[in-house]
Amino acid sequence: MKVGYVGINHTVGCTASSTFRLKSYSLERFIAAVNNNLDCLEKTLLFNANNDILFFRITSDLIPFASHEVLTVNWREIFRERFRSLGKLILDNAMRISMHPGQFTVLNSPDSSIVRQSIKELEYHANVLDLLRLDDTAKIQVHVGGIYGDKRAGIKKFASVYRSLPQNITRRLAIENDGRRYSAEDCMKVYAETGIPVIFDVFHHEAFTHSISAKEGFLLCFGTWQKRDGIPMIDYSTQKAGAVPGKHAEHIDFTKFLEFINTIKPYNCDIMIEAKSKEKDALRAVELLRGDPRFAAPAKAENHF
Repeated sequence: MKVGYVGINHTVGCTASSTFRLKSYSLERFIAAVNNNLDCLEKTLLFNANNDILFFRITSDLIPFASHEVLTVNWREIFRERFRSLGKLILDNAMRISMHPGQFTVLNSPDSSIVRQSIKELEYHANVLDLLRLDDTAKIQVHVGGIYGDKRAGIKKFASVYRSLPQNITRRLAIENDGRRYSAEDCMKVYAETGIPVIFDVFHHEAFTHSISAKEGFLLCFGTWQKRDGIPMIDYSTQKAGAVPGKHAEHIDFTKFLEFINTIKPYNCDIMIEAKSKEKDALRAVELLRGDPRFAAPAKAENHF
């Protein structure tokens, strides 16, 4: 059981998602921005390693304009050795990495241009994880997408596009249940069509009208993960009081968090905490879970390449 957080670390004093306006693009500005982002990613990973935070979701903005036509330079070659060094840091500390493309990555869209752009985004994310030399346990998570008046057709469209994707994407791709369109049970139908692993989002499950408990939803998703995919991942967050449904709170409710973790015993999972406080909640969760035999102690990772 590893604990992580999303994208930004407020303690290290930098951001790994710095960018600039498209109209001011130049190769020099691009290289400077990427170097800044990789420097910050290294600081963040070192912070995580030193604090037993062994799960981390890397920002999708690491490489500015990565899927845009303005970027004609081969950024993978320019930064290949830097990524290799970061990957060694990750592997040496037995960390697990994930990424989550933005809301405009919609594989089942009826608009073919959106599907094409979504695939470009996935290619970029897969390139990042490949450059880090990580195995199939490093996942790219996406939502199933829209319903467009016919959920069954939406699932079929997702499956059709999924089957057309290159292997360096499909080996990393995972879906998650969302809070409005595709429940954990719906995601099982996608799994039946594709074999894709399902990340269980506890918050989304609780927001959805459903007929099964959170534990039952977790167990459904748990069964979709094969050995090569690694330990199942879950997302955990708490609704912000007084805000519109779906808004994450500054901190998770740790009482309910521990209740859920105890409810799913003896099953194991890696936990991505989605909270505004980022590393602060991850640090608290690490301390609370130290006595749990499922909790992952730091260990030397095996390089699978």
